[in-house]
Amino acid sequence: MSRTILDVHILQTVPPSNINRDDTGAPKSAVYGGVRRSRVSSQAWKKATRKAFEELLDPAELGVRTKKVVEALTHRIQAREESLTTDAVWPMAAEIISAATGARIEASVRGSAKANGKGKADNEDDAPPEPRAPQSSYLLFLSARQLDGLAELAIEGLARKAEPKVFVKEPGLKAKAKQIAATRHSVDIALFGRMVADTTDINVDAAAQVAHALSVHPVDLETDYFTAVDDQNSDAESGAGMIGTVDFNSATLYRYAAVDIDQLTKNLDAGLADGERSGEPVRRAVEAFVEGFALSMPTGKLNTFGNNTLPDAVIVKLRSARPISFVGAFENPVAQDTADGHVRAACQALAEHIPAVEGAFGAPAERTWIVRVGKQTQDLAPLGDEVNLRELVTQVGQAVEGQLEKRG
Repeated sequence: MSRTILDVHILQTVPPSNINRDDTGAPKSAVYGGVRRSRVSSQAWKKATRKAFEELLDPAELGVRTKKVVEALTHRIQAREESLTTDAVWPMAAEIISAATGARIEASVRGSAKANGKGKADNEDDAPPEPRAPQSSYLLFLSARQLDGLAELAIEGLARKAEPKVFVKEPGLKAKAKQIAATRHSVDIALFGRMVADTTDINVDAAAQVAHALSVHPVDLETDYFTAVDDQNSDAESGAGMIGTVDFNSATLYRYAAVDIDQLTKNLDAGLADGERSGEPVRRAVEAFVEGFALSMPTGKLNTFGNNTLPDAVIVKLRSARPISFVGAFENPVAQDTADGHVRAACQALAEHIPAVEGAFGAPAERTWIVRVGKQTQDLAPLGDEVNLRELVTQVGQAVEGQLEKRG
């Protein structure tokens, strides 16, 4: 059976930085090809990509992942019915969320010294602290449209002045709430999936796979020793006000992601009304993913290092079989002892590896696009159509939409 797969391959050089830390505060790493490599976790780059979506997509096409889901639902309810008080809404919102997702909702609590990390509770000398909204026991990922639908359901119960626990037990109510949570998925849910431990039938299989980014060469961990001077010290007061260290490395990274367009279409089709076209939402999702993944950067220690680089090269392939990563081009790390740096050697390795793999396994791409910068990437030029980023995003979106239209 023919499939539609989008592969995204990126080479990106990052100067001294620490964009993704481990539990010791050092840059994450992994052994590949027998040597230690710099690593940036897939979760870190997925979060950065999701953040980029905020600039690329309408808020109605996005979701929110939070434990504060009762608070999020309450805001939507009160936006529709401004006369409703928070205390009146919270119990109904909590029951609706629980009915829709099966998640356990913890009772609301008041601010405390433990919560705010101070010696006493907020406003201890003046008045009791404000209560906090009930929270789910784990992160829940719901789309804006799902929250809107649940808000309408909650308003129905509030308008009838129904007891929340009684309202959600009415015939068909729980099924209706679950149906709302299982349809109208946002772009980020459709791409990255959703797991709800207590109600697995509203889980969403991710359409996107994102690999851990790996350096194409070995790396050494380096440490920056820094001091800070107290601005209020007099000339007679010498010495630093603070002394510390921060770990960092620098690397040319190979980044890879794949999008199963068929799964993406299935996810975005869920709950579409009769006559609505899935091709347009899928195209927008694909365009946002390609642009967001290419331009995003995890923000770890960003103010410290200012590592705001863009990719050296982006290769996008449209396939009809299965996704293919070309990380094997770097199993043998590129040479360290060269004045040409790592980008040129990485491009040469990719230029040799890609046609070799596709030829050996009879797996050519339907189409290949390349965005590249500078002479050091010229070895990639013969691999596909050279475009700039804007052309890439537009042409990939059009090609995906065309594939969907062909298949009806």
